[in-house]
Amino acid sequence: MDFEPLGLAADLVILTVRDGRLQVLLIRRGIAPYKGRWALPGGFVRPDEDLETTARRELAEETGLSSERIHLEQVATYGAPDRDPRGRVVSVAYLALVPDLPTPVAGSDAASAQWVDVAEVDAGRLAFDHHRILADGVERARAKLEYSPLATAFCPPEFTISELRGIYEAVWGTPLDPRNFHRKVTKTADFVTPAGTTTTRDGGRPAQLFHRGTATTLHPPMTRG
Repeated sequence: MDFEPLGLAADLVILTVRDGRLQVLLIRRGIAPYKGRWALPGGFVRPDEDLETTARRELAEETGLSSERIHLEQVATYGAPDRDPRGRVVSVAYLALVPDLPTPVAGSDAASAQWVDVAEVDAGRLAFDHHRILADGVERARAKLEYSPLATAFCPPEFTISELRGIYEAVWGTPLDPRNFHRKVTKTADFVTPAGTTTTRDGGRPAQLFHRGTATTLHPPMTRG
């Protein structure tokens, strides 16, 4: 035989913005290897499953969260020979950026599940090579905010430019100049459209409310620099 048998797995980087902070969904492993360590949700692909089916099943089993309204996209494939002490395992990682998810409930082989601030994750304590998968997933999310209107999905149906800026600041992890941001957003074609009403929930003077526009890509893109 000129090939080595291997296992195939799917792991998930589920990100959201809660209380103005970028958070990731982690589970505490209830079984070996790495029992008691934090990890990304995920597991082995069953013989009758495709990769995305596995990812959605594992999300439900390990956290109790329904994946019906969660859009998943592949980030990368990880196949270092020593990444799993049980043997040769290749993992395909998926990314989802989602708003307003409830508190997860652990199940299956997870001892607990919770939202954790990305900035506070101790990468050295994550199981397997999940520190690398998480870093790649966060970078993909930050890049998506540059060229797509994804940030508006984290806002209420009607939002202020200040609220939208808060999403960018949370995901990018850096403060943005309010005036410059306002100019870029309102000058980008079909990014946002005026709702025709105002609000004082930001404090201070009434602020104009907006809806998400029809754009699927941003021209020019928003830039972190």
